[in-house]
Amino acid sequence: MAKIGSIDVGDFPLLLAPMEDVSDPPFRALCKEQGADVVYTEFISSEGLIRDAAKSVIKLDIYEKERPVGIQIFGAELDSMLQAVEIVEKSNPDIIDINFGCPVKKVVCKNAGAGILRDIPLMVKLTEEMVKRTNLPITVKTRLGWDSDSIKIVEVAERLQDVGIQAISIHGRTRVQMYKGHANWEPIAQVKNNPRMYIPVFGNGDVDTPEMAVKMRDQYGLDGAMIGRASIGYPWFFREVKHYFKTGEHLAPPTILERVEAARRHLQMSIDWKGEKLGVFETRRHYTNYFKGIPHFKEYRMKMVTSDHSEDVFAALAEVEEKFSDFQFV
Repeated sequence: MAKIGSIDVGDFPLLLAPMEDVSDPPFRALCKEQGADVVYTEFISSEGLIRDAAKSVIKLDIYEKERPVGIQIFGAELDSMLQAVEIVEKSNPDIIDINFGCPVKKVVCKNAGAGILRDIPLMVKLTEEMVKRTNLPITVKTRLGWDSDSIKIVEVAERLQDVGIQAISIHGRTRVQMYKGHANWEPIAQVKNNPRMYIPVFGNGDVDTPEMAVKMRDQYGLDGAMIGRASIGYPWFFREVKHYFKTGEHLAPPTILERVEAARRHLQMSIDWKGEKLGVFETRRHYTNYFKGIPHFKEYRMKMVTSDHSEDVFAALAEVEEKFSDFQFV
C-alpha cells in the first residue's frame, strides 16, 4: 500500500501527470471519475504566483471531488518558491509537488524545471527549505538527469528523501532527450531498489498501454505509474489499466455515445470554469484523441478545432453522435 505522507493512495496507484494546458480542473474531474488515484494541477510558476499573475492564480483552483490532489509549482529562486508555498497552502491541496523535470526551454533557461538538474546542491537546498516551510507533504517530479553523462538519479533521489520529500515521480528520460526515443525505466528501478529508499517511487514515461503499466509494476517493481500523454483526450485509460490489472483482459473501448458525452461535459465544464473563449480554445487539443480511429472524421474534427463558439462545437458533437452512432471501436 503506497502512502504519500499520511495519504493512503492504494496499491500501485495511477497518477495523472501535471501537464501544461491539459491537467486543468475539468480534465482532472474526468480522469478522477475514470479511476485516477491522485491528480496533479498544471505546473504553476512561483514567480507568477507571487506577482499575482491571473494565468498562474487560476491554476490554484481545486475541487473536493478531485482529492487527493497535488498542486505543482516550479522555480529556482528560494524566496519566490517559499512565498509560493504559502500562497499554495491557502488553496488547501493535499500535496505540494515541485517540478524539477519540465524540459521546455523557457523554463529551463531560468534554471527551473529540468534546468536545475545541472545544479543538484541547489535542487536539494530548495527542496529542504520548502519542506521546512509547510506541514503538507512535499513530492518531487524529475527526470533521470540533464543528459546521459550526468545521470545520478539514485543519489539525487536519496538526498531529496533525506531532506524530507514524501514521494518521487521520475520520468525515464534526460532533459536533453526531451520526449524523443524511449523512456528508460532501469534507473528508476535502481532508485526503488536502493535499500536506503523508503518513500514511494513512481515511474513516468511511455505508459501508453495497460501492459506497460503491468511491466512497470511487476518487472520494475515501482510503487505506481504517473500517466501523461496517454490520457490526453482519453480519460478512460485509467479504468482500462485497472481492469487489466484485475482481469488480465482488455476492457472494451468507450462507445461513440460515451465519447460524445465526455467531450460535451469537458467543454461545458471548461466554459463554466474559464469562460466561453478560453473554455472553447483549451478543450481543442482533446478532440483528436476523443474520436481517434473513426474513418472520414476530418470534417467534424475541423469544425471542433476551428470554431470559436461553443454552440458550433456542441452542434458538431451532435452530428457525430448521429452519424457515427453505429461505429464500433476495436
